[in-house]
Order: sequence, then structure tokens, then C-alpha cells
Amino acid sequence: MNSKLRDLYGLKFNPFSQDVPVEALLATPLIADFLWRIEHGLCVEGGFAMVTGGPGVGKSVTGRLTARHLEGLRDVLVASFQHPQSNIADFYRELGELFGVPLRPHNRWAGFKELRARFCATIEGTTMRPILIVDEAQEMNHIVLSELRLLSSTRFDSRSILGVLLVGDERLPDKLRREELVPLGSRLRTRLVLQPHTPAELAECLTHRLRAAGNPSLMTPSLMHTLCEHALGNPRVLLNTAGELLHAAAQKDLAQLDDKLYLAVCGQAIESSAPKRAAAGRRK
Repeated sequence: MNSKLRDLYGLKFNPFSQDVPVEALLATPLIADFLWRIEHGLCVEGGFAMVTGGPGVGKSVTGRLTARHLEGLRDVLVASFQHPQSNIADFYRELGELFGVPLRPHNRWAGFKELRARFCATIEGTTMRPILIVDEAQEMNHIVLSELRLLSSTRFDSRSILGVLLVGDERLPDKLRREELVPLGSRLRTRLVLQPHTPAELAECLTHRLRAAGNPSLMTPSLMHTLCEHALGNPRVLLNTAGELLHAAAQKDLAQLDDKLYLAVCGQAIESSAPKRAAAGRRK
């Protein structure tokens, strides 16, 4: 965050940025219930869980909140997979790095055995399963997903030794319906499908972020209502618009963001798009 935003508004961080501290992320009752199920299900018994939803509805936020929650639990080993597009060799390289196992990617059998031995040792020492979180899981190769399924269980598939949380958009459930991935899809223990938010839910999220950033009165209540009503139920749309307003307010040295600023900034975009819509109508 630049110094002007900090000095002008007394902010600890930009509340509308994607990269806010995890404390600024709101765990809604739906997410809190999901975290409870992950803690008492996936961590104890292993297996697969899935979070899905459209763009901007909070999948990555849920992933961050899940990671923070699990990292705060005793004896839970949590790792976040960073490159879902990996081929098999890179998949093993990253897993080895995440779980502290030196692997030789050209020898998949040795890597397979060593990782499973690491997972089993963790369980024997703590009874809690290691947890792997994969964001953008819809990008994973089906061969890698199948390998992950085989890697995560022992004793003829009767004992799960790893918990896996797959986070992805609407393409992920479709991918898991493919014939070669049906065995993995059938192992999903816990699911969370994120839907567009209501204006009240968006307002709660916005209020929480402003309070965490140190300036709960940064926006007028009227502007908050306007933004939440026009965000189409999408937190990302809400935060992007609010971020534009914050920078416009800082440029004009305004003490507070209000509806007048919203009309000045967003009204220009609406007016500029009107001639294009009219021209398109005439062409029809």
C-alpha cells in the first residue's frame, strides 16, 4: 500500500486488495461449518474434499481460511500445491519439496514409496492426516489426479493416509465425471459449493475488511449499500469497484468515499458504454 493511502485514511493495508492479511477475510457461517467438517473429517480420516464456485465468489478466500485454520491445529501438517498444471515428474518434485522428502523424479516408484512412508509416519506420530490443498485444481492433468488418488491410500484402498482439498471452478466437477476420474470423484467426503452472495453478505464482508484495515468509516453507509446492490453478488466485483473509488478519492484528497464519488467515477464508465450499446442496437 502506498504511503498516501496510509497517511490520508489511516489504513494498515488496502482493504480492497486481493492480498490482504488473512485476518481481514471473513469466515461466513457457511465457511465456518466447512472448516469444522474439514478439521473433524479430513484431518482425522483423510480422503478428498472439494470447494467449487464461479469466478470471484470466494474460492481462494476459502482456501486461505482453511490453510490458516488447519495450521493453527496441533499436529496437522498442511501444504499448498502451487503448480496444478504439473506433469507427473514435476508433481513429484513439488510434493517432495512440500513434505520434506528428497525424491528422484525419474524413479516414480521410489518417490511413490517414500511419500507414502512419510504420510504413514506422520499418522503414526500424531494420528492426524497430512493435508494437501490444491488451488485451481480444474487445471490438473487427469493422470496427475489419478496418481494423487493412488498415492493417498493404502491397504487395498481401505486406509487414507493423506487429506486432499481440491479448490476449483465449475469445470472441476465436470472433470471428475470423466470415466478415468470417477474413482476419485466417488471419494469426495466433503463438498462446498459457493454461490453468489446476497447484498447483506457482501456488506458484512466489506464492513469486516474496513474494520480490520483500521478505518471502518472509510465509506459512507449509503455508498456501501450502493456498491453491494450493484456487485451482482460477486465479492471480486465489489472489491475491484471499491478499489477504484479509493484511488480516485486519494487523488482528490477526499476524506471519505461517498455516492458522489461513485457517480463521478462509475457514471463515466456507464456513459462511455452507452453509445456503443446504441450503435449495436442500430446495426441489429
